[in-house]
Amino acid sequence: MKSILVPVGSSKNAQSHLQYAVDFAEAFGAKLYVVQVYNVYTKSGTMIKVDHILERESLDFLNKHVASVNKKNVEVIVKTFKGKLVDTLELVSKSLDIDLIILEPRTNSIKDEVYLGKTSGKIIKQTNIPALIVPEGYTYRPINSILFALKSAVINKVDALNPLISLKNQFNAKLNLLLVKTPFHSASDFVIAEDLKAHLTSTKETENATTFQGVLEHYKEFNPDILCVVRRKRGFFTKMWEKNSILKRDFYVTTFPVLVLSGLK
Repeated sequence: MKSILVPVGSSKNAQSHLQYAVDFAEAFGAKLYVVQVYNVYTKSGTMIKVDHILERESLDFLNKHVASVNKKNVEVIVKTFKGKLVDTLELVSKSLDIDLIILEPRTNSIKDEVYLGKTSGKIIKQTNIPALIVPEGYTYRPINSILFALKSAVINKVDALNPLISLKNQFNAKLNLLLVKTPFHSASDFVIAEDLKAHLTSTKETENATTFQGVLEHYKEFNPDILCVVRRKRGFFTKMWEKNSILKRDFYVTTFPVLVLSGLK
């Protein structure tokens, strides 16, 4: 893991979140890109050009934000971009060869009942960038145990596992696989590829309506430091997919980070 991206919003947790990202990047010897995406909405007939003003203010904000944390030995690079959030982050991630994006659950939501705000929800649901969702106020600590929840172990895109394997190897962590038999599963869904099997500490099978429900039922058995799930069009977040915001009552495993991989198929 060489390059990590941190989008910055306007939340009260922004400083704590950035410090976590710095500490995480230090463990991997990775570069940390701290970015802000802004858009310009102009009215017909408006003559004032505000692009350069917004860019200057955004850059000034980011520099002050970075100065507020202990950068340690991490190379922190500040950048601002104009455009639509999701499209811009996709392009930036490709051009900077980003391995992981670290997200706050709520970048600007003030509602305590919200787990993923609209901004974070959009990034998780509408991009294919591997993402780590870090709980508010969470302090960096080494990862000793990872719970990887799947409803199908079929892997066509082997490189999609790279962020997970990188975490596992960096911290020499236990990797426990939870295979969830959903109503429409097939036998091939539970044939574990050798590329994954070689890294596993244990495997548990369970029957539940969704992967989401399987995690809620069994995660306490594993006591993981991180939960890992796979982003699919109608995957782990199926129950909450229609809206970008996700409520804590719908997803209350909020005490540890969640690693979201891009699709395996």
